[in-house]
Amino acid sequence: MTTSASGGAPPVRAGIGLRAPHHREVLEQPPDVGWLEAHSENYFADGGGALATLQRVRERWPVALHGVGLALGSADALDREHLRRLARLVARIDPWAVSEHVCWGHAGGRHTNDLLPMPRTQESLRLLAARVGEMQDALGRQVLLENVSSYLEFENAGFTEAGYLAALVAESGCALLLDVNNVYVNACNHGFDAEGYFAELPVAAVREIHLAGHEVTRIGAQDIRIDTHDRTICDEVWALYASARRRFGRVPTLIEWDAALPPLGTLVAEARRADAVE
Repeated sequence: MTTSASGGAPPVRAGIGLRAPHHREVLEQPPDVGWLEAHSENYFADGGGALATLQRVRERWPVALHGVGLALGSADALDREHLRRLARLVARIDPWAVSEHVCWGHAGGRHTNDLLPMPRTQESLRLLAARVGEMQDALGRQVLLENVSSYLEFENAGFTEAGYLAALVAESGCALLLDVNNVYVNACNHGFDAEGYFAELPVAAVREIHLAGHEVTRIGAQDIRIDTHDRTICDEVWALYASARRRFGRVPTLIEWDAALPPLGTLVAEARRADAVE
């Protein structure tokens, strides 16, 4: 089973995120991009304008669904109602890819509004792989899991971050959504080599790439990079993206911008820049 089994072949050109402030313009002045990605949870309703827009967008472009709410690595039980709604949306939209995050987000009935990094242990790996398996069984397709940004490290990790992703692929049969900006942010924050990170990942497992902007905040004597998705992509991330291209090939790439949204033309220009990277 592959990510493109239901939604057609993976797109070749770069895409952009579908965000509510741009809905009307996307429909009335279709941007020249290869595909669009939608946050799954925004379209769980049985009807309404948002879902109607997504369905019209799907008539013109390949669409990917990107989830932010399942928190698959949480020790609490998997939210089966959430998964049911996602499966219904997948059936409606027929996306070329469905993705989620390598994270946890709730415990003891308390939910955080964040994608919290996994403790990289064998125990957490078994739990996460089982949850990914449940998700794939419910959707009837392989899903992509994304690496998240982090600002603190757990002690006594049993894996490197990339090694944990590679083990998750082997355990669950999932594929990967490689967020190059998150790799750069974490490499700077934690002091590891980003190129070495790429070398640990199985090439065939990387099926999608995200690019985004981040901010630098001074805390004490240290600069901390924070994944904000609210600005243009920096030159260092573009350079790392070129390295990712050389290792993983021309996998579908998304310009991810979620806050302080610019004009739609700015996103299109960033997508064209991604297309030009060899």
